[in-house]
Amino acid sequence: MEIFKTTALMVGLMLLFVFVGGVLGGKTGMIIAFLLACGINFFSYFFSDKIVLKHYGAKPVGSDTRIYQVVEKLANKAGLPMPKVCIINENVPNAFATGRNPNNAVVAATTGLLDILNDEEIEGVLAHELSHVKHYDILTGSIASAFAGAISILGNFAQFGAVSNNNQNRNPILIIALAIIMPIVATIIQMSISRSREYGADKGAAMITKNPLALASALTKLENYARSGRVLSGAQPETSHMFIVNPFSGVKSNLANLFRTHPKTEDRIAALKQIDIELR
Repeated sequence: MEIFKTTALMVGLMLLFVFVGGVLGGKTGMIIAFLLACGINFFSYFFSDKIVLKHYGAKPVGSDTRIYQVVEKLANKAGLPMPKVCIINENVPNAFATGRNPNNAVVAATTGLLDILNDEEIEGVLAHELSHVKHYDILTGSIASAFAGAISILGNFAQFGAVSNNNQNRNPILIIALAIIMPIVATIIQMSISRSREYGADKGAAMITKNPLALASALTKLENYARSGRVLSGAQPETSHMFIVNPFSGVKSNLANLFRTHPKTEDRIAALKQIDIELR
């Protein structure tokens, strides 16, 4: 089912991309958009994880480390293959998972996260990331993010007249509207996918650990740290959806709140408390 959902998203965004290309560039635009969409899907599937790990300086660790042993225990509980485990030498606490499927997954955490959380809280965070892996959330988010960026580029082409004007039957008002609206629509799609899957990963972590309050406590600590204003080194808006808490949640901006990649942390904590009641 998760593979079907991811495939449907890839096809849907691809069709949207081709449609926009057709409106802006006629048949030539459709062909170019189709080829670009195929390239985006290929790139997102095979290479997005490697680029993210390199960007954040994630270094693999072995079975003699605390984090590896926790991930190994949780992976066994979740019925998942053992993923690669990486550490990011960064004081700002956060974590993410990447990889196109459970057999090619990587779980990464910063040294700051291991420093401020206790063992149960660390388990909750890492179980959250493994839940993302189990449900192919990382691949889905990477594809949505890549297409959102690509559609924005098409919009820029239209605004600056870079798309061919051979087709005189095209409506200039429609082109201008698409140039403005479609990047926003693509971003909203990306944000909505990311938000819903954060709730799902929180619930998945609770089912793995049977301790939803530990994850709730971890989220409280991580959010409080994020609100101090310190931002993860090298953090980019394009990859913010990957982290367990938004690296930019401490940045004061109405626009950032409108297009936030994560649900409000207090809402996630409330949902986890409700799960705890149900489990008991």
